[in-house]
Amino acid sequence: MDNRAGEMEVFALAAEQGSFSAAGRRLGLSPSAVSKLVSRIEDRLGTRLLMRSTRALTLTAEGELYLERARRILAEIAEVERLVSSGAEAVPRGRLRVNTGVGIGVRCIVPLVPEFMELYPQVELDLSLTDSMVDLVEERADIAIRTGPMRSSTLKARKLFESPRVIVAAPAYLARHGTPQVPGDLDQHNCLRFNFRRAQDDWPFRDPMTGAVEMREVFGNFLANNGSTVRQLCLEGLGLARVGRFHVEADIRAGTLVPLLEEFNGGDIEVIHAVYVGHEHLATRIRAFIDFLAARVGKTAEISFN
Repeated sequence: MDNRAGEMEVFALAAEQGSFSAAGRRLGLSPSAVSKLVSRIEDRLGTRLLMRSTRALTLTAEGELYLERARRILAEIAEVERLVSSGAEAVPRGRLRVNTGVGIGVRCIVPLVPEFMELYPQVELDLSLTDSMVDLVEERADIAIRTGPMRSSTLKARKLFESPRVIVAAPAYLARHGTPQVPGDLDQHNCLRFNFRRAQDDWPFRDPMTGAVEMREVFGNFLANNGSTVRQLCLEGLGLARVGRFHVEADIRAGTLVPLLEEFNGGDIEVIHAVYVGHEHLATRIRAFIDFLAARVGKTAEISFN
């Protein structure tokens, strides 16, 4: 494809300088090269744009029209490049699209939004909460906050924090159904589970004597696709839940949920990452948000590692 913008720039400079030689000196081209580029435009348009003489170049009526529009187009190109390159400026600015899981968003991300917006007022934060897996390119998202192990891909990821999983129940539920003492007791309890693709109906338990971890299938009459819903139904006394501790740490401290079977805890960890499309020239608004989360989100999660 012809470099129309480049040709317009050469023509505009030749018209403004009134000389192929003067334009050539500005562009680092020979006078004949400038003349050939202008002639190429005229041949393509089928009309004369410049009248040549030994003393100067003179615009024709068509040349004046072409110069006016060329200047406008070149100015628009410069403005577009300025706006796009602003993402690489020292001051973060522009729209930042972030997609996060519901539980992480409500518990960890949303409470930090006011501080981030105060620090970076020129960033327009576009935050979506969903536990469905999203394609960053298709959804035009800059960053996704997700739990679980990272699969091999072209995406980059930065670990924000990690949280142990814990089994909990509301005191009211335990008062009605009793408190399980060993993993086998779960057969008599309603276990709230997850329905997303990578969810498992097996919960891991560690033998306190041998340290061996075994998977035990659990059963229940309720499934959901996010930790926030499971937590809420657990608070309502519907059953037992096994979730990342960051979901329920505040509830445990308040006594509205009780941790269970801790001596048998399988010890598995829920890891939370910020995922993004890697690029050597990462926009400053993206880098600023990831750095901001990495410095603060673990504290907001109120994680206990004991």
